[in-house]
Amino acid sequence: MAATDYLVHKSESDPITLIPVLSDQFDKWLKKQTKDLQNWVNAHDYKASPGSTLNVPGKKGSIDSVLVGVSSDNIMWDYAGLPASLPKGTYKIKGRLKEEEADTACLGWALGTYSFDWYKESTKDFASLVIPKSTDTTRLEALAGGIELTRDLINIPAADMGPVELAQAACDLAADFDAECTLIQDQDLVEQNFPAVYAVGKGAADDRRPCLIDMAWGDDKNPKVTLVGKGVCFDTGGLDIKPAQFMKLMKKDMGGAAHVLGLAKAIMTAKLPVKLRVIIPAVENAVSDKAMRPLDVVESRKGKTIEIGHTDAEGRVVLADGLALACEDKPELILDFATLTGAARVALGTELPALFSNDDQLAHDLLAGGQTEDDHMWRLPLWKPYRKMIDAKTGDLSNESTAPYGGAITAALFLEEFVEKSIPWAHMDVMGWNVSSKPGKPEGGEAMGLRAAFAMIKNRFN
Repeated sequence: MAATDYLVHKSESDPITLIPVLSDQFDKWLKKQTKDLQNWVNAHDYKASPGSTLNVPGKKGSIDSVLVGVSSDNIMWDYAGLPASLPKGTYKIKGRLKEEEADTACLGWALGTYSFDWYKESTKDFASLVIPKSTDTTRLEALAGGIELTRDLINIPAADMGPVELAQAACDLAADFDAECTLIQDQDLVEQNFPAVYAVGKGAADDRRPCLIDMAWGDDKNPKVTLVGKGVCFDTGGLDIKPAQFMKLMKKDMGGAAHVLGLAKAIMTAKLPVKLRVIIPAVENAVSDKAMRPLDVVESRKGKTIEIGHTDAEGRVVLADGLALACEDKPELILDFATLTGAARVALGTELPALFSNDDQLAHDLLAGGQTEDDHMWRLPLWKPYRKMIDAKTGDLSNESTAPYGGAITAALFLEEFVEKSIPWAHMDVMGWNVSSKPGKPEGGEAMGLRAAFAMIKNRFN
Protein backbone atom coordinates (compact mmCIF):
# COMPACT_ATOMS: atom_id res chain seq x y z
CA MET A 1 0.00 0.00 0.00
CA ALA A 2 1.08 3.58 -0.60
CA ALA A 3 2.40 5.66 2.27
CA THR A 4 -0.68 7.90 2.29
CA ASP A 5 -3.35 5.18 2.00
CA TYR A 6 -4.32 5.60 5.66
CA LEU A 7 -4.87 9.34 5.21
CA VAL A 8 -8.35 10.21 3.96
CA HIS A 9 -10.05 13.46 2.99
CA LYS A 10 -13.38 12.44 4.52
CA SER A 11 -14.87 9.60 6.48
CA GLU A 12 -18.02 7.61 5.72
CA SER A 13 -18.77 7.47 9.45
CA ASP A 14 -18.22 9.96 12.25
CA PRO A 15 -14.48 9.90 13.03
CA ILE A 16 -13.20 9.66 16.57
CA THR A 17 -11.66 12.88 17.82
CA LEU A 18 -7.99 13.02 18.75
CA ILE A 19 -7.24 15.66 21.37
CA PRO A 20 -3.53 16.58 21.33
CA VAL A 21 -2.18 17.75 24.67
CA LEU A 22 1.29 19.22 25.11
CA SER A 23 3.05 17.01 27.63
CA ASP A 24 4.75 19.89 29.44
CA GLN A 25 1.44 21.75 29.80
CA PHE A 26 -0.69 18.79 30.78
CA ASP A 27 -1.42 19.82 34.37
CA LYS A 28 -2.56 23.27 33.27
CA TRP A 29 -4.75 21.72 30.56
CA LEU A 30 -6.33 19.19 32.92
CA LYS A 31 -7.44 21.87 35.39
CA LYS A 32 -9.63 23.39 32.69
CA GLN A 33 -11.50 20.15 31.92
CA THR A 34 -14.76 18.84 33.36
CA LYS A 35 -14.74 17.04 36.68
CA ASP A 36 -15.77 13.80 34.99
CA LEU A 37 -12.80 13.95 32.60
CA GLN A 38 -10.41 14.84 35.42
CA ASN A 39 -11.62 11.83 37.40
CA TRP A 40 -11.23 9.55 34.36
CA VAL A 41 -7.69 10.77 33.67
CA ASN A 42 -6.65 10.43 37.32
CA ALA A 43 -8.21 6.99 37.61
CA HIS A 44 -5.96 5.82 34.74
CA ASP A 45 -2.92 7.71 36.08
CA TYR A 46 -2.54 9.28 32.65
CA LYS A 47 0.23 11.90 32.36
CA ALA A 48 0.17 12.65 28.60
CA SER A 49 3.75 11.50 28.04
CA PRO A 50 4.78 11.99 24.39
CA GLY A 51 3.05 9.51 22.09
CA SER A 52 0.82 8.08 24.82
CA THR A 53 -2.94 7.85 24.45
CA LEU A 54 -6.01 7.55 26.67
CA ASN A 55 -9.41 6.54 25.30
CA VAL A 56 -12.24 8.66 26.67
CA PRO A 57 -15.56 6.72 26.78
CA GLY A 58 -18.72 7.91 25.12
CA LYS A 59 -22.25 6.58 25.13
CA LYS A 60 -23.00 2.86 25.07
CA GLY A 61 -19.36 1.89 25.60
CA SER A 62 -18.03 3.61 22.51
CA ILE A 63 -14.87 5.73 22.31
CA ASP A 64 -15.81 9.40 22.31
CA SER A 65 -12.31 10.82 21.95
CA VAL A 66 -8.66 10.00 22.52
CA LEU A 67 -6.16 12.10 24.43
CA VAL A 68 -2.74 12.16 22.76
CA GLY A 69 0.39 13.36 24.50
CA VAL A 70 2.63 15.38 22.19
CA SER A 71 5.92 17.20 22.67
CA SER A 72 6.56 20.48 20.93
CA ASP A 73 9.88 19.31 19.43
CA ASN A 74 8.95 15.72 18.48
CA ILE A 75 5.39 15.95 17.24
CA MET A 76 5.90 13.99 14.01
CA TRP A 77 7.07 10.88 15.83
CA ASP A 78 4.39 11.25 18.52
CA TYR A 79 1.77 10.92 15.77
CA ALA A 80 3.75 8.19 13.98
CA GLY A 81 3.00 5.65 16.68
CA LEU A 82 -0.77 6.19 16.60
CA PRO A 83 -1.81 4.28 13.43
CA ALA A 84 -0.58 1.03 14.95
CA SER A 85 -1.50 1.66 18.60
CA LEU A 86 -5.05 3.03 18.22
CA PRO A 87 -8.07 0.78 17.69
CA LYS A 88 -8.82 0.36 14.00
CA GLY A 89 -11.10 3.13 12.78
CA THR A 90 -10.99 6.67 11.44
CA TYR A 91 -9.82 9.63 13.50
CA LYS A 92 -9.68 13.39 13.19
CA ILE A 93 -7.58 15.93 15.08
CA LYS A 94 -9.52 18.39 17.21
CA GLY A 95 -9.26 22.08 16.46
CA ARG A 96 -8.04 24.23 13.59
CA LEU A 97 -4.44 23.27 13.08
CA LYS A 98 -1.82 25.56 11.61
CA GLU A 99 -0.39 24.29 8.33
CA GLU A 100 2.94 23.29 9.85
CA GLU A 101 1.31 21.23 12.62
CA ALA A 102 -1.11 19.60 10.19
CA ASP A 103 1.70 18.75 7.77
CA THR A 104 3.84 17.28 10.53
CA ALA A 105 1.02 15.21 12.01
CA CYS A 106 0.00 13.78 8.64
CA LEU A 107 3.54 12.93 7.57
CA GLY A 108 4.15 11.24 10.91
CA TRP A 109 0.94 9.24 10.45
CA ALA A 110 1.97 8.20 6.93
CA LEU A 111 5.43 7.09 8.06
CA GLY A 112 3.85 5.16 10.92
CA THR A 113 1.98 2.96 8.43
CA TYR A 114 5.06 1.96 6.43
CA SER A 115 6.05 -1.68 6.34
CA PHE A 116 8.13 -3.65 3.85
CA ASP A 117 5.97 -6.61 2.86
CA TRP A 118 7.22 -7.48 -0.61
CA TYR A 119 8.14 -11.04 0.30
CA LYS A 120 5.40 -12.02 2.74
CA GLU A 121 1.71 -11.40 3.17
CA SER A 122 1.10 -8.44 5.41
CA THR A 123 -1.09 -8.95 8.46
CA LYS A 124 -0.85 -5.31 9.51
CA ASP A 125 -3.80 -2.96 9.49
CA PHE A 126 -3.78 0.60 10.69
CA ALA A 127 -6.09 3.34 11.88
CA SER A 128 -6.89 6.10 9.39
CA LEU A 129 -6.67 9.88 9.82
CA VAL A 130 -8.84 12.55 8.22
CA ILE A 131 -6.44 15.06 6.63
CA PRO A 132 -6.90 18.49 8.23
CA LYS A 133 -7.99 21.18 5.76
CA SER A 134 -4.87 23.24 6.48
CA THR A 135 -2.54 20.46 5.27
CA ASP A 136 -0.27 21.11 2.29
CA THR A 137 -1.23 17.86 0.55
CA THR A 138 1.28 18.31 -2.27
CA ARG A 139 4.16 18.50 0.19
CA LEU A 140 2.72 15.58 2.14
CA GLU A 141 2.50 13.36 -0.94
CA ALA A 142 5.94 14.47 -2.11
CA LEU A 143 7.76 13.64 1.12
CA ALA A 144 5.77 10.52 2.01
CA GLY A 145 6.25 9.13 -1.50
CA GLY A 146 9.95 10.00 -1.60
CA ILE A 147 10.66 8.44 1.78
CA GLU A 148 8.66 5.33 0.90
CA LEU A 149 10.63 4.88 -2.35
CA THR A 150 13.94 5.32 -0.52
CA ARG A 151 13.03 2.77 2.13
CA ASP A 152 11.73 0.24 -0.39
CA LEU A 153 14.80 0.41 -2.62
CA ILE A 154 17.15 -0.11 0.33
CA ASN A 155 15.07 -2.95 1.78
CA ILE A 156 14.95 -5.02 -1.41
CA PRO A 157 17.46 -7.88 -1.17
CA ALA A 158 20.57 -7.56 -3.31
CA ALA A 159 19.58 -10.56 -5.44
CA ASP A 160 16.65 -8.47 -6.71
CA MET A 161 18.34 -5.05 -6.63
CA GLY A 162 21.50 -5.17 -8.69
CA PRO A 163 22.73 -2.47 -11.08
CA VAL A 164 20.23 -3.56 -13.74
CA GLU A 165 17.27 -3.39 -11.37
CA LEU A 166 18.41 -0.09 -9.88
CA ALA A 167 18.64 1.34 -13.39
CA GLN A 168 15.14 0.06 -14.11
CA ALA A 169 13.82 1.70 -10.93
CA ALA A 170 15.31 5.00 -12.08
CA CYS A 171 13.83 4.62 -15.56
CA ASP A 172 10.41 3.77 -14.09
CA LEU A 173 10.54 6.88 -11.90
CA ALA A 174 11.55 8.98 -14.89
CA ALA A 175 8.64 7.61 -16.92
CA ASP A 176 6.20 8.55 -14.16
CA PHE A 177 7.23 12.20 -14.42
CA ASP A 178 8.09 12.51 -18.13
CA ALA A 179 11.78 12.80 -17.27
CA GLU A 180 14.66 11.57 -19.40
CA CYS A 181 16.77 8.64 -18.24
CA THR A 182 20.01 7.68 -19.97
CA LEU A 183 22.00 4.52 -19.16
CA ILE A 184 25.66 3.96 -19.97
CA GLN A 185 26.47 0.30 -19.42
CA ASP A 186 29.45 -2.01 -19.13
CA GLN A 187 32.13 -1.44 -21.83
CA ASP A 188 30.41 1.76 -22.93
CA LEU A 189 31.54 3.21 -19.59
CA VAL A 190 35.14 2.94 -20.76
CA GLU A 191 34.38 4.36 -24.19
CA GLN A 192 32.45 7.32 -22.70
CA ASN A 193 35.08 8.07 -20.03
CA PHE A 194 33.75 6.60 -16.81
CA PRO A 195 36.79 4.44 -16.04
CA ALA A 196 36.48 4.53 -12.25
CA VAL A 197 32.90 3.25 -12.33
CA TYR A 198 33.95 0.46 -14.67
CA ALA A 199 36.99 -0.45 -12.57
CA VAL A 200 34.88 -1.05 -9.47
CA GLY A 201 32.09 -2.91 -11.29
CA LYS A 202 34.08 -4.96 -13.78
CA GLY A 203 34.39 -7.94 -11.46
CA ALA A 204 30.63 -8.56 -11.27
CA ALA A 205 28.71 -11.31 -13.03
CA ASP A 206 27.29 -10.86 -16.54
CA ASP A 207 23.81 -10.01 -15.23
CA ARG A 208 25.17 -7.44 -12.75
CA ARG A 209 27.38 -5.31 -14.97
CA PRO A 210 28.11 -1.70 -13.98
CA CYS A 211 26.23 1.27 -15.36
CA LEU A 212 25.91 5.03 -15.04
CA ILE A 213 22.35 6.31 -14.56
CA ASP A 214 21.72 9.89 -15.70
CA MET A 215 18.20 11.30 -15.23
CA ALA A 216 17.03 14.81 -16.13
CA TRP A 217 13.76 16.63 -15.42
CA GLY A 218 12.43 20.16 -15.50
CA ASP A 219 12.63 23.36 -17.52
CA ASP A 220 16.07 24.24 -18.85
CA LYS A 221 15.45 27.85 -17.75
CA ASN A 222 15.26 26.87 -14.09
CA PRO A 223 18.24 26.69 -11.70
CA LYS A 224 20.26 23.49 -12.10
CA VAL A 225 20.27 21.15 -9.10
CA THR A 226 22.25 17.93 -9.40
CA LEU A 227 21.98 14.93 -7.08
CA VAL A 228 24.64 12.22 -7.04
CA GLY A 229 24.06 8.92 -5.23
CA LYS A 230 26.36 6.02 -4.44
CA GLY A 231 24.82 2.95 -6.07
CA VAL A 232 26.89 0.03 -4.80
CA CYS A 233 24.15 -2.58 -4.96
CA PHE A 234 26.12 -5.07 -2.93
CA ASP A 235 29.54 -4.66 -1.37
CA THR A 236 31.53 -7.78 -0.60
CA GLY A 237 34.55 -5.58 0.00
CA GLY A 238 36.11 -6.94 -3.18
CA LEU A 239 39.36 -8.86 -2.86
CA ASP A 240 39.83 -7.20 0.54
CA ILE A 241 36.70 -9.11 1.49
CA LYS A 242 34.53 -8.09 4.42
CA PRO A 243 33.98 -10.41 7.41
CA ALA A 244 30.49 -11.91 7.50
CA GLN A 245 29.19 -9.61 10.23
CA PHE A 246 30.07 -6.53 8.15
CA MET A 247 28.79 -7.94 4.87
CA LYS A 248 25.33 -8.87 6.13
CA LEU A 249 23.74 -5.43 5.62
CA MET A 250 25.54 -4.57 2.41
CA LYS A 251 22.34 -4.60 0.38
CA LYS A 252 21.98 -1.10 1.85
CA ASP A 253 25.22 0.12 0.25
CA MET A 254 23.14 1.55 -2.59
CA GLY A 255 21.38 3.70 0.01
CA GLY A 256 22.82 6.89 -1.47
CA ALA A 257 21.22 6.05 -4.81
CA ALA A 258 17.95 5.30 -3.03
CA HIS A 259 18.12 8.69 -1.32
CA VAL A 260 18.63 10.69 -4.50
CA LEU A 261 15.84 8.81 -6.27
CA GLY A 262 13.53 9.40 -3.30
CA LEU A 263 14.49 13.08 -3.15
CA ALA A 264 14.00 13.34 -6.91
CA LYS A 265 10.52 11.86 -6.57
CA ALA A 266 9.69 14.42 -3.89
CA ILE A 267 11.01 17.31 -6.00
CA MET A 268 9.11 16.19 -9.09
CA THR A 269 5.89 15.49 -7.19
CA ALA A 270 6.03 18.99 -5.69
CA LYS A 271 6.98 20.43 -9.10
CA LEU A 272 9.74 22.52 -7.59
CA PRO A 273 11.03 25.05 -10.15
CA VAL A 274 14.46 23.49 -10.74
CA LYS A 275 16.26 21.77 -13.57
CA LEU A 276 16.94 18.48 -11.84
CA ARG A 277 19.67 16.01 -12.70
CA VAL A 278 20.25 12.69 -10.93
CA ILE A 279 23.52 10.80 -11.44
CA ILE A 280 24.03 7.30 -10.03
CA PRO A 281 27.06 5.10 -10.62
CA ALA A 282 25.55 1.62 -10.13
CA VAL A 283 27.89 -1.30 -9.49
CA GLU A 284 28.41 -4.46 -7.51
CA ASN A 285 31.76 -4.72 -5.71
CA ALA A 286 32.32 -8.41 -6.32
CA VAL A 287 35.05 -10.97 -5.74
CA SER A 288 36.26 -12.46 -9.01
CA ASP A 289 39.31 -12.86 -11.23
CA LYS A 290 38.33 -9.56 -12.91
CA ALA A 291 37.94 -7.55 -9.70
CA MET A 292 40.27 -4.63 -9.04
CA ARG A 293 43.27 -5.47 -6.89
CA PRO A 294 44.99 -3.67 -4.03
CA LEU A 295 47.48 -1.10 -5.39
CA ASP A 296 45.93 -1.09 -8.85
CA VAL A 297 45.90 2.43 -10.30
CA VAL A 298 42.54 3.49 -11.74
CA GLU A 299 41.90 6.32 -14.16
CA SER A 300 39.04 8.75 -13.46
CA ARG A 301 36.83 10.96 -15.60
CA LYS A 302 38.56 14.08 -14.28
CA GLY A 303 41.98 12.75 -15.28
CA LYS A 304 43.26 12.14 -11.76
CA THR A 305 44.61 8.67 -11.09
CA ILE A 306 43.43 6.73 -8.05
CA GLU A 307 45.61 4.18 -6.30
CA ILE A 308 43.46 1.45 -4.77
CA GLY A 309 44.77 1.24 -1.22
CA HIS A 310 41.80 -0.88 -0.20
CA THR A 311 39.20 -2.51 -2.46
CA ASP A 312 36.54 -2.00 0.24
CA ALA A 313 36.77 1.78 -0.16
CA GLU A 314 35.05 1.55 -3.53
CA GLY A 315 32.16 3.98 -2.98
CA ARG A 316 34.34 7.07 -3.21
CA VAL A 317 35.92 5.68 -6.39
CA VAL A 318 32.62 5.43 -8.30
CA LEU A 319 31.47 8.77 -6.88
CA ALA A 320 34.63 10.36 -8.33
CA ASP A 321 33.30 9.88 -11.86
CA GLY A 322 29.75 10.81 -10.84
CA LEU A 323 30.83 14.09 -9.25
CA ALA A 324 33.10 14.97 -12.17
CA LEU A 325 30.17 14.51 -14.55
CA ALA A 326 27.92 16.55 -12.26
CA CYS A 327 30.28 19.53 -12.48
CA GLU A 328 30.46 19.62 -16.26
CA ASP A 329 27.25 21.59 -16.83
CA LYS A 330 27.96 24.00 -13.93
CA PRO A 331 24.88 23.49 -11.73
CA GLU A 332 23.87 25.93 -8.99
CA LEU A 333 24.52 23.21 -6.44
CA ILE A 334 25.46 19.55 -6.11
CA LEU A 335 24.29 17.24 -3.32
CA ASP A 336 25.63 13.74 -2.92
CA PHE A 337 24.32 11.02 -0.63
CA ALA A 338 26.36 7.95 0.23
CA THR A 339 26.58 5.16 2.78
CA LEU A 340 30.28 5.91 2.68
CA THR A 341 32.14 5.29 5.93
CA GLY A 342 31.92 3.41 9.18
CA ALA A 343 33.96 6.25 10.63
CA ALA A 344 30.96 8.58 10.37
CA ARG A 345 28.93 6.08 12.39
CA VAL A 346 31.67 5.85 15.01
CA ALA A 347 31.71 9.65 15.28
CA LEU A 348 27.96 10.33 15.22
CA GLY A 349 26.15 7.03 15.72
CA THR A 350 23.69 5.42 13.35
CA GLU A 351 20.93 8.05 13.46
CA LEU A 352 22.83 11.26 12.69
CA PRO A 353 24.29 11.73 9.19
CA ALA A 354 27.58 13.54 8.73
CA LEU A 355 27.44 16.65 6.54
CA PHE A 356 30.41 18.06 4.66
CA SER A 357 30.30 21.11 2.41
CA ASN A 358 32.60 23.49 0.56
CA ASP A 359 30.02 26.27 0.99
CA ASP A 360 29.07 27.66 4.39
CA GLN A 361 25.71 29.04 3.24
CA LEU A 362 24.69 25.71 1.72
CA ALA A 363 25.69 23.89 4.90
CA HIS A 364 23.75 26.42 7.00
CA ASP A 365 20.65 26.01 4.84
CA LEU A 366 20.79 22.22 5.02
CA LEU A 367 21.18 22.28 8.79
CA ALA A 368 18.33 24.79 9.07
CA GLY A 369 16.17 22.50 6.93
CA GLY A 370 17.04 19.64 9.26
CA GLN A 371 15.98 21.68 12.28
CA THR A 372 12.66 22.60 10.68
CA GLU A 373 11.93 19.07 9.47
CA ASP A 374 13.29 17.18 12.51
CA ASP A 375 15.74 15.56 10.09
CA HIS A 376 19.03 16.48 11.68
CA MET A 377 22.61 16.26 10.44
CA TRP A 378 25.91 17.30 11.96
CA ARG A 379 28.53 19.20 10.02
CA LEU A 380 32.09 17.87 10.08
CA PRO A 381 35.03 19.79 8.61
CA LEU A 382 36.84 19.36 5.30
CA TRP A 383 40.01 19.64 7.34
CA LYS A 384 42.78 20.51 4.87
CA PRO A 385 45.73 19.31 7.01
CA TYR A 386 44.33 15.76 6.60
CA ARG A 387 44.53 15.95 2.80
CA LYS A 388 48.09 14.56 2.85
CA MET A 389 46.69 11.35 4.34
CA ILE A 390 45.28 10.39 0.94
CA ASP A 391 48.44 11.07 -1.05
CA ALA A 392 49.47 8.06 -3.11
CA LYS A 393 52.87 6.74 -4.18
CA THR A 394 51.91 5.65 -7.69
CA GLY A 395 48.77 7.69 -8.35
CA ASP A 396 47.48 11.20 -7.76
CA LEU A 397 45.60 10.12 -4.67
CA SER A 398 44.70 7.00 -2.73
CA ASN A 399 41.25 5.74 -1.79
CA GLU A 400 42.68 4.73 1.61
CA SER A 401 44.00 7.03 4.29
CA THR A 402 47.45 6.47 5.76
CA ALA A 403 46.02 7.05 9.27
CA PRO A 404 43.39 5.03 11.15
CA TYR A 405 41.56 8.15 12.33
CA GLY A 406 39.25 10.72 10.74
CA GLY A 407 38.05 8.33 8.07
CA ALA A 408 34.84 10.23 7.31
CA ILE A 409 36.85 13.42 6.80
CA THR A 410 39.50 11.87 4.54
CA ALA A 411 36.74 10.23 2.47
CA ALA A 412 35.04 13.60 2.05
CA LEU A 413 38.37 15.21 1.14
CA PHE A 414 38.79 12.52 -1.52
CA LEU A 415 35.40 13.42 -3.01
CA GLU A 416 36.21 17.13 -2.90
CA GLU A 417 39.09 16.48 -5.32
CA PHE A 418 36.49 15.80 -8.02
CA VAL A 419 34.28 18.85 -7.38
CA GLU A 420 34.90 22.24 -8.97
CA LYS A 421 35.69 24.80 -6.27
CA SER A 422 33.25 27.31 -7.74
CA ILE A 423 30.23 24.99 -7.39
CA PRO A 424 28.46 24.76 -3.98
CA TRP A 425 28.57 21.11 -2.96
CA ALA A 426 27.43 19.11 0.04
CA HIS A 427 28.15 15.49 0.89
CA MET A 428 25.90 13.50 3.23
CA ASP A 429 27.48 10.38 4.73
CA VAL A 430 24.41 8.44 5.90
CA MET A 431 23.67 5.13 7.59
CA GLY A 432 20.51 4.62 5.54
CA TRP A 433 19.23 2.05 8.04
CA ASN A 434 17.33 1.89 11.31
CA VAL A 435 19.04 -0.66 13.52
CA SER A 436 15.90 -1.04 15.66
CA SER A 437 12.25 -0.10 15.35
CA LYS A 438 10.73 3.09 16.73
CA PRO A 439 7.37 4.72 15.93
CA GLY A 440 7.48 5.76 12.26
CA LYS A 441 10.98 4.32 11.90
CA PRO A 442 10.79 0.55 11.43
CA GLU A 443 13.97 -1.49 11.45
CA GLY A 444 15.40 -1.45 7.93
CA GLY A 445 16.03 1.06 5.17
CA GLU A 446 15.66 4.71 6.13
CA ALA A 447 15.77 8.12 4.45
CA MET A 448 18.16 10.39 6.34
CA GLY A 449 18.65 14.01 5.36
CA LEU A 450 16.07 13.75 2.59
CA ARG A 451 13.51 16.04 4.23
CA ALA A 452 16.26 18.52 5.13
CA ALA A 453 17.50 18.61 1.55
CA PHE A 454 13.96 18.99 0.18
CA ALA A 455 13.30 21.91 2.52
CA MET A 456 16.57 23.57 1.55
CA ILE A 457 15.89 23.25 -2.18
CA LYS A 458 12.30 24.44 -1.79
CA ASN A 459 13.31 27.45 0.29
CA ARG A 460 16.19 28.36 -2.01
CA PHE A 461 14.45 28.10 -5.39
CA ASN A 462 10.68 28.26 -4.84
